[in-house]
Amino acid sequence: MTHEELIPVIRRLSIEAGAKIMEIYNSDDFDVKVKSDDSPVTAADEAADALISAGLRAAFPDVMLVTEEQAESHSETGDTFLIVDPLDGTKEFIHRRGDFTVNIALVENGVPTRGVVYAPAKGRMFYTQADGQSVEESGALAPDTIGPVSPIRVATPDNGALMVVASKSHRDQATDDYINKYGVKDMKSAGSSLKFCLVATGEADLYPRVGRTMEWDTAAGHAVLQGAGGKVVRFDDHSPLTYGKEGYANPFFIAYAPGVTLMSA
Repeated sequence: MTHEELIPVIRRLSIEAGAKIMEIYNSDDFDVKVKSDDSPVTAADEAADALISAGLRAAFPDVMLVTEEQAESHSETGDTFLIVDPLDGTKEFIHRRGDFTVNIALVENGVPTRGVVYAPAKGRMFYTQADGQSVEESGALAPDTIGPVSPIRVATPDNGALMVVASKSHRDQATDDYINKYGVKDMKSAGSSLKFCLVATGEADLYPRVGRTMEWDTAAGHAVLQGAGGKVVRFDDHSPLTYGKEGYANPFFIAYAPGVTLMSA
C-alpha cells in the first residue's frame, strides 16, 4: 500500500460513511445504546463502521485495521496500522449539534502520517494528500470526484492573544485552569476531531485536552494538524504523542501551532 493508493480510498469511504450517518441523523428518531465503557453508540456508528471496515479490508487486506466499534477484538498493537473512528462525537450526533466527524488514519512507526477528517453535517472535509500536505476540500464532496482543494497551514500565534479551542462535551475545571495560564484573546468550543482541524487551518492556536481519549479519536486529526505544520504532545512532559500504545488509550495532550509557548501542567 502506497500513500498514493491510500488517500483516494479513505477520502471516498469517509464521504460514503458520512452519507450513511446523515441518513440516520436526519431521520425522525434513532436508538441509542450504551457500550461496556458507558459511552453511547448509535446505528450510525455501527453502519459507518461496517462500511469503512469492509472498504479498507477489501482495498488493503494486508494492513492491520483498528476501529472503535471493534475495539474489544484488538488485543495486539503494531507499528503500522489503519485506525478508524467511524463517528467521532456521538454525543454531538445524539443532541443534533452537528460537530461530529468520520476519522480514518494511517499510523506508521507510532506516528499518524496520513488521515481524513470529514464533518458531514458541516460540509467540511480535511485530509492529508499523498505528499503529506494537508488540504481542505470544498465543493460537492462527491465520493469519486475530488473538488477544489486548498492547502491549510497553522497560524503564527501571538502568545499574548491566543485563540483557544476546547471540547464542547468534555469541558471541566482542570481544562479551564490550564487555559487560564495563557494570554487568551478568545475561546471557542467544538466537538470531535474538528478541534485539531481548527488549529490546522489557523482558526485556533491551541487545543489542550485534559481528559480521556482513545487513539481512534485523535489519529486522523493529529495527521491533518501535522500536515499543516502543527504538533501534538503529551500534557505531562511535552514529548510527542505516539500511537500503538497498549489498549490504545491516550494520555492528556496538547495540540498547538508552533510558536505557542507551552505552559507546564
